[in-house]
Amino acid sequence: MNRGGAETLIMNLYRNIDRSKVQFDFLTCKEGVFDSEIMEMGGQIHRIPYITEVGHAAYVKQLNQFFQENADYKIVHSHMDKMSGLVLRAAEKANISVRIAHSHNTQSEGGLASKVYKWYVGTNIKSSATHLFACSKVAAQWLFKKQSNETFILKNGIECNKFKFSSNVRNKIREELKLDNNSFIIGHVGRFNHQKNHLFLLEVFSQLTKIIPNAKLLLAGGGILQSNIEEKIKELHLEEKVSILGVREDIHLLLQAFDAFVFPSFHEGLPVTLIEAQGAGLPCIISDVITKEVDMGVGLVQYLPLNDKNEWVKTILKVTSSSSSRKVSEERLSQKGYNIRKTTEFIQKSYMEMGGTVS
Repeated sequence: MNRGGAETLIMNLYRNIDRSKVQFDFLTCKEGVFDSEIMEMGGQIHRIPYITEVGHAAYVKQLNQFFQENADYKIVHSHMDKMSGLVLRAAEKANISVRIAHSHNTQSEGGLASKVYKWYVGTNIKSSATHLFACSKVAAQWLFKKQSNETFILKNGIECNKFKFSSNVRNKIREELKLDNNSFIIGHVGRFNHQKNHLFLLEVFSQLTKIIPNAKLLLAGGGILQSNIEEKIKELHLEEKVSILGVREDIHLLLQAFDAFVFPSFHEGLPVTLIEAQGAGLPCIISDVITKEVDMGVGLVQYLPLNDKNEWVKTILKVTSSSSSRKVSEERLSQKGYNIRKTTEFIQKSYMEMGGTVS
């Protein structure tokens, strides 16, 4: 598995759960940055080719075969949004009794044909899922429609202590990245795909550099649109000001080096990276399509429309002149339900009630 919002939540849960009582195994498609850690903690990783590689029929066949051969699993918890319809239908055929559909988004990615296909396979969720989870109310409404009231909202908790601001860590990371202490650093963490709206971010940043010449933009992530993003950087002549850092395992450290977190997504369920950014005390300038549930109430989040780049530039400029503290109380995040310890306590209790306790 690679780092993403859902993957980060799963790994946070796995690290904090009592693995003598609940053990996670993983069914995925490709190798990823979390694989070695998963195996060190006792998890097994199963892989089958994804539908884009082998087509619908072969993918369904492999799902069916996998669950028939591994029908001793007590719980299948699918984090694939509408594609969970295929996963849970296969698990149902194998008589696996607990089948959880988990919504992490508010819109499907891809073109019209892809969205129609995902809608079609998503219709299986209603009949195949035994339990419905979501990261936010809007994510529940999108995937489960009339059943959204039956959905449990599982908060995307974080390990709060890891994200507490440290000036020593900030200085160290800036030194490693060869960043001047006087530079104003804007950060973004997310997959390089259409949803995250990197091209808009680059255009806003290009305007900002005309006013703040010492501004830098750090992009942590990777994905199918990386070449498009690199082309846009060249088109805007930002090669010396934008750094692509790749998929990182040290996001909690990287956030310390930022001065602002800018997140202009087209749609989101509830991005865990915004919880992490607030935990690090970062001002977060985000698109107004993102659920208000992401605001931890610590005065760090500002919502802006995507139809006015100038407003984004003005808001970032205000951040540059602000001298607010980066210290955020762990208790504030806990009160909102975003401490991973609380999230883990709930999911462990739920799994054991659903699947039966170990003897």
